[in-house]
Amino acid sequence: AFGKYLQPSERTDIVLTIIGAMRDLNVYEKQLASSMMDVVTGDPDFWLTDVPKIMSCIHQNLQYINTAAARHSLDSLLLLMANKCSGEVVMTLLKIAPRGDSTGMAMWEVMFSTPQTLEKVLKELFIRLQDRQNRLFYTYREDTCILRLALLACSDLEDEDFAPMYKVWRFLRHPSLVMLSLVLRGLVTLSERAEMARKMQVFLPDMMEILQDSNEDTKMKALVVFRNVMGHLKKKEASPIAVQLVDKLLPLFAEGFSLLRECSISLFRDLMKKTVMGNNKRQMKNKVRMGLLPLFFRMSDQIQSVAKASREALLAAAELLKWKDLKHLLRTQQTWRIGECLLQQDRSRAEEYLNQSLPYLKDAQATLREEAVRFIGLAARPLRDKSEEKTAEVCSALQTLQKDRESSVCSLATQTILILSSPRVQQTSGWTLRGLCC
Repeated sequence: AFGKYLQPSERTDIVLTIIGAMRDLNVYEKQLASSMMDVVTGDPDFWLTDVPKIMSCIHQNLQYINTAAARHSLDSLLLLMANKCSGEVVMTLLKIAPRGDSTGMAMWEVMFSTPQTLEKVLKELFIRLQDRQNRLFYTYREDTCILRLALLACSDLEDEDFAPMYKVWRFLRHPSLVMLSLVLRGLVTLSERAEMARKMQVFLPDMMEILQDSNEDTKMKALVVFRNVMGHLKKKEASPIAVQLVDKLLPLFAEGFSLLRECSISLFRDLMKKTVMGNNKRQMKNKVRMGLLPLFFRMSDQIQSVAKASREALLAAAELLKWKDLKHLLRTQQTWRIGECLLQQDRSRAEEYLNQSLPYLKDAQATLREEAVRFIGLAARPLRDKSEEKTAEVCSALQTLQKDRESSVCSLATQTILILSSPRVQQTSGWTLRGLCC
């Protein structure tokens, strides 16, 4: 009722005031500002009369707006404007965001987050970036990167044309980190559409290289693309890719970012359950064995969603390998017996398991350090009489935990060192490694 008496410039001033208020007010007032923004987005034709001014205001304030409700309101506003007047939005952001500007990139990522908006924005970018005066990115090569993404995404290319075109361009190979993140955001959105996801199979070799990148954000986005694309491929197409992909997933189980750990473990589980067939199954079994111990340790992860994903993945591995005893222990939740089961099931891998477990003594989580000490005590027992050198190496690694900040880890490490250092004949039934395991 009040708004109908306002001139267009006054309506714009109110919108700008609401955006500015989201960064300066207390929690209650920020929630009120978000509610007022809902009124604006509910009638965009009336309120959004000066898109360039509103875009500039968002760009100036976005990095200072931290509450979830306020960010959600701004994201909704940005998506609404990008859908309603994509030309003005794209042109304005190209003008106001300096090269490599993190706030500008955050705004582009929001607009790349939904299929409808992504398509409109990419079409506008394709038009604008052909004019060399519109410099969005650092170099000509990176301008070309987004142009090629736009052409592939906006063109109705058949599968037989899509793959050769990307193989010539390979635009995922050399962009800067900030550009790679933006392109991956677009690919995540595109991969949600089944017809596009199937075409994107050609991207996967370069995606596997991205999984070895040091940046958590890009690895996370690449994992989501893999999950979406693999979910839309036929089993015959997905099976050989799955065998290659498992090697890249194993190092991600130890990532510091818990969501990355969870996502990589869940994808590992899905690859075992849904995609492997024929001759690839034998290769997959060999590679899955390398993941058994990391999954067992991650069942002790302090992040419950990671621990749950690890248990599910280990169960899928037991089913693939047809290890009935391991499957029974997992289903009956006899977790304390799993380490011993792994060693009994595959005695020839005891030393390999031992080497694989040593890095976990340095894990940031005390629960994993403690589980690693228990397992090392079991795995080192048969090697004690065969290799004094290996036993000494293990005891040396355990000695670093005798001053661990967690008393349970410190105590267990001390006891394990004493047992491994003692001659076998001096061990009594009252103090055994099996007892320590339990």
